[in-house]
Amino acid sequence: MPSTFHGIEVSKRGIFAQQYGLNITGHNISNANTEGYTRQRPNMEATKGIPAPGMNADRAPGLLGTGVQISDLQRLREDFLDVQFRNQNKFYGYWEKQSDVLGKIEEVFKEPSDTGLQSVMDEMWKAFQDLADDPTSSSARAVLRERAIAVADTFASVYSQLETMQTDLDNEVNVTVNNINSLASQIATLNKQIADVVPHGYQPNDLYDQRDLLIDKLSKLTDVRVTQGENGMVNVLMEGQELVNGRNAAQLATSRNPQTGFLDVTLGGAPFNPVNGRLAAIMDMRGRTVTNPDGTLTLSGAIPDLMQKLDTLAINLAKEINDVHRQGINITDIKNGSTQPSDLPFFVDKDELAADANTKEYPKGAKRLTLNPAIMASLDAIAAAKPEANGQVVEGNNKNALDLAAIKQKLISPGTGANDFKETSTLDDFYRYMVGQLGIDRQEGLRKYKNSEDIVSMVDNQRQSVSGVSIDEEMSELIKYQHAYSASARVMTSMDEVLDKVINGMGRVGL
Repeated sequence: MPSTFHGIEVSKRGIFAQQYGLNITGHNISNANTEGYTRQRPNMEATKGIPAPGMNADRAPGLLGTGVQISDLQRLREDFLDVQFRNQNKFYGYWEKQSDVLGKIEEVFKEPSDTGLQSVMDEMWKAFQDLADDPTSSSARAVLRERAIAVADTFASVYSQLETMQTDLDNEVNVTVNNINSLASQIATLNKQIADVVPHGYQPNDLYDQRDLLIDKLSKLTDVRVTQGENGMVNVLMEGQELVNGRNAAQLATSRNPQTGFLDVTLGGAPFNPVNGRLAAIMDMRGRTVTNPDGTLTLSGAIPDLMQKLDTLAINLAKEINDVHRQGINITDIKNGSTQPSDLPFFVDKDELAADANTKEYPKGAKRLTLNPAIMASLDAIAAAKPEANGQVVEGNNKNALDLAAIKQKLISPGTGANDFKETSTLDDFYRYMVGQLGIDRQEGLRKYKNSEDIVSMVDNQRQSVSGVSIDEEMSELIKYQHAYSASARVMTSMDEVLDKVINGMGRVGL
């Protein structure tokens, strides 16, 4: 037999349950714009009826309900969508960074344009041809000198900008490593907070949201895999290596490589070479440490490979021009009656020039290309002539200038040296291929970036449809709980009136 106050208890439980629902709905609405928040829903169930089953229990038909209670506070999140999002986010992070860096490299080369290296070299070849048309013209010689200086300056400028970009990316490696370490430490801290309360029966949904948001951010930087641990904790693997294990977080470290001069990344003392994510893209663009056949260490990647090609072009350009120019005879020699080659390089190595003002060393890189100071001092030093068949040379002779102008179309044979062409090519074709390949890589990177962005956006939209807060839906829930609360309160009022009649009105017949 239920208590006289049974109805009061039932309505009280209803009021408490609906009030809890109102509070959770208000919490959802308050966090509608909170990054990483997952909407929550209180699950209600009927409490145990009376009488309790037993030998001496009341044999009245059925069980009398005793109200409602909150069974759990459900966090509406789909684990499968989380896995999909993180799997795609690593590709998005990689291609986003790669596309960004390749775009900046294209801005460095400025091709096609009137100020790029191709245009500057074309102006130099044209100046050689103008010199051949009028080998005694001081203006033609002056223009050639300025065009040659512009070529050397442009080579150095492009190379220096690539070096600066490489250094910036190296600094970004360190920043990204620190960011990963910070995220790992925060995940481990949240693991500890969660493990401290879960054994006591609590559901720290907001802590779960904070941890999942950190893991999402981490998934853009590198490849992560998440496994469940005990007491609500998770373990995080990065590129297959343990990063977070319960309350403990491993730390990435960077160290300056003495041979390459750039940062190497280690995890637990072992080399760490990410394959996916933003960190991998940064290292691929900056260059990764590789061991050469001779045991030395160098960097291999987008920027160092372009720098190597730029060096190769500059070295071969200087060699071809120098070899021809040294066989020519300049105006000074002609005036002195000499018919022997001037043996004067057109370009020399800038570093060697600093040590020896009369050096004849060929440039050993794009940044070391500089015009011979003898030509800088006198326009007559440009060797435009070659001996005639009779061995005589006159000032109007233009044979060497023609040979210099013809270098533009000369096919250069491949070689096995580090700075030799790998295939037969002209100087112009080599540069055009280099720039063309850069354009193709940029276009391909941009396409993959857009594709990965669309996929990540699609998966995230699916995730938000499950986990995101809809104000319209929450307002409907609010009205539902409000009406249920009011109804439960009305039940209590009715029971109060009944009890008032029983307590204060019964036994007073005739009064």
